[in-house]
Amino acid sequence: MTTTPTVEITDDVIRLGQFLKLASLVESGAHARDLISEGEVKVNGEVDTRRGRQLRKGDVVTVDVPTGEIGAIVG
Repeated sequence: MTTTPTVEITDDVIRLGQFLKLASLVESGAHARDLISEGEVKVNGEVDTRRGRQLRKGDVVTVDVPTGEIGAIVG
């Protein structure tokens, strides 16, 4: 089992779409938008379809991909 990496942010909050790109969980902003709108992204274990969702330190973001699930922790 692999550990989930922590990705540091510079501010107190970051938008979901921005974090997906920062954490290299998606290839582009358009890819992030598509995955979020398709319900493939979870925040703290719950599907969230709001690209502008404000994330705070400690939030866990996961993305369902064909090979399984990848994720990162907001740090």
